[in-house]
Amino acid sequence: MSAFRRPVYFNPAARSWSATPSGNASEVDKFHRQLPGYHQTPLVEIPKLAQELNAKAVYVKDESSRFGLPSFKILGASWGAYKALVRHLDLPVGTDIKKVKEILKKRPVALFAATDGNHGRAVARMGSMFGIAVQIHVPNGLDESTAELIRGEGARVIESLFDYDVAVLEAHRAAQDEGGLLIQDYAFDGYEDVPQWIVDGYSTMMREVDEQLGSIHANIIVAPVGVGSFAQSVVAHFKTDGNATAVIAVEPDAAPCLWRSLEQSIRAEQISTYPTILAGLNCGTVSKSAWHLLSAGVDASLTISDFEAHNATRDLQALGISAGPCGAASLAGLRRLSTEHRSRLGLTSDAVVVLFCTEGYRPYDAPANVALDDPVSLTQTLVSINSVNPGLDSNAVAGETTIAQYIAAWLQHRDIETHWIEPTKGRPSIVGVVRGSGEGKSLMFNGHIDTVAVVGYDGDPFSGKIKDGRLYARGSADMKAGIAAAMIALANSKRLKLRGDVIFAGVADEEANSIGTEELLKAGWRADGALVSEPSNLDIVNAHKGFVWLEVDIHGVAAHGSRFDLGVDAIAKAGYFLVELDKYSRRLQQDTADKSPADIPSVHASIIKGGVEASTYPASCTITIERRTIPGETVENVKQELLEVLGKAQEKTPDFKFDLRATFNRSSFNQSMKHPFAETVRNAAADTLGREPLIRKELAWTDSALLAESDIPVLVYGPLGEGYHAKEEWVDVDSIQKVTSTLTQVARNFCT
Repeated sequence: MSAFRRPVYFNPAARSWSATPSGNASEVDKFHRQLPGYHQTPLVEIPKLAQELNAKAVYVKDESSRFGLPSFKILGASWGAYKALVRHLDLPVGTDIKKVKEILKKRPVALFAATDGNHGRAVARMGSMFGIAVQIHVPNGLDESTAELIRGEGARVIESLFDYDVAVLEAHRAAQDEGGLLIQDYAFDGYEDVPQWIVDGYSTMMREVDEQLGSIHANIIVAPVGVGSFAQSVVAHFKTDGNATAVIAVEPDAAPCLWRSLEQSIRAEQISTYPTILAGLNCGTVSKSAWHLLSAGVDASLTISDFEAHNATRDLQALGISAGPCGAASLAGLRRLSTEHRSRLGLTSDAVVVLFCTEGYRPYDAPANVALDDPVSLTQTLVSINSVNPGLDSNAVAGETTIAQYIAAWLQHRDIETHWIEPTKGRPSIVGVVRGSGEGKSLMFNGHIDTVAVVGYDGDPFSGKIKDGRLYARGSADMKAGIAAAMIALANSKRLKLRGDVIFAGVADEEANSIGTEELLKAGWRADGALVSEPSNLDIVNAHKGFVWLEVDIHGVAAHGSRFDLGVDAIAKAGYFLVELDKYSRRLQQDTADKSPADIPSVHASIIKGGVEASTYPASCTITIERRTIPGETVENVKQELLEVLGKAQEKTPDFKFDLRATFNRSSFNQSMKHPFAETVRNAAADTLGREPLIRKELAWTDSALLAESDIPVLVYGPLGEGYHAKEEWVDVDSIQKVTSTLTQVARNFCT
């Protein structure tokens, strides 16, 4: 369990608060009992969990099969749809379902809803039962298998371009436009009756629990929370008549809308949410009607990671409960309570606990552990995630999305402000911010989350194995170890309570065109100082070269291979240019005996393309050139030098024609070590290393140049490693710890 994680919210006043009893219980129960296949779902006592939690008894209300559907949602959807329909048709409550169906044949009306899965499927089932059309709106990215299950109930599925909260608005708009009925468990201004009916529908389950417990009193109830309607039903039932039952609300780390609202003592506007295997709980806003009860009646609110939900899912399955991640959330939430937390809630050896398992098993991808606070273990997890840059490998499909999702989950687990930057679709960068108290300098940790290709890597490129003090994997040194160190340093800074902001930027695409840092800067992110934790062998890098990419088209004349009298061979003509290019390369390296390689410009031909077939004179030949630049050199002077080289080839070669263009460039970088920020970094590194760090220039380009162009003082400082872009890559384990310590100390000293 992470020492930094989001805290548990407690409301001591909830213990003595009472809800107003509902007066329609008999109507709801009567309705549900007339539905085909009604029976009470099991309330299963699990002695093994009682022993684990040191409780008298633990019961699990198993909703893995309710009316043949794998969720409790049909209880609310059925009553909500029925009530909406009879009101629409001006019929009295209690009208037989068959009669309602007959009237609907003459006066049809469509049902609409938004869903992450189970609610929409339940509404679709009701539409099928009443013989009417149903339209279900789903958030972007809902897995196709879930959508197909909804279609299987006879509904039309509409995928939003956005998240669940937007899908709700789109379903509402569609219902209005088409004269249909919105059946949604989320209440908002002007739409409160149907959500309340859905909440009332859920109450059948609460009365079943009472009947199944008999004379046994439940001391603790644990309920998962999405928009809050189910938890509203739990609170409304178990907090009546001075009942001393404590209610614990559980949400995903990725979607803490209730926790955030409780912490702020006001119903929060829509919060940003992130992908989670607890899809049915991935909601950004608490239902308006739910908020009033939950804010008063919830004794404790907490969040759990996907990894914790995954472990609880497996454990419940082993105990005979067919749980899905949302269904296992209650157990995961209970497990995260400390001894002190349990004491505050009355979870003693005499306590009876009821867990609501609201969802049956469904397939999902097993998540990684986000509770890691050790930079070495975190590096191992990061390298296990494939984040090969798709611009470098045509077979790479993941890009940065999966690793960005993991980092977002890691940040959310610690309640660190998180931002997702994705102007280029499929190429996200992720930002985490620990806000300072004010009037302090801000610091950015910057690092790229993409890697070069794994083709040709010797062994498993994602293993993260440690041998002889070295951690092996593609990207281990370049630069997931530096990313891990920066993430831990960011979390450390939260406990330091600094005056200035500390920002972590995990950026896309550095290994190709650096669109990630460009988009970060375009989005307005700045700092008073920045550290790029690229591998630097624990040296401080304050300068490096830039580069210009150029393309030269050498023109020939296409002709049949037998027509030497007509054809001009562009490839052969290109050879004359390459000879001159080689001479140019040697001239750049003249009189450099007293210079380091980092101070010497260079040029080379990278790619040559030409010709279409063996029996045809090639009409063109394109040569890609990279020119590495030093401070003071510009794109224009590099182009001029290349034009002179081409001119020499043209003077010596008949029929030599060409075009030259610069296609991409990045500037060189040079940071004065006399700057106060540089002094802070040098002192922090010296304290960690026990010696003065080496200050040096680097040959390879990094994103530090882009940060410097935005007037951000920046240095490169990262771990020791080798094999970047090679067949075997490793990072020194001890150096990861040293970098983490140095970055933390820089934050402490610079941001105060």
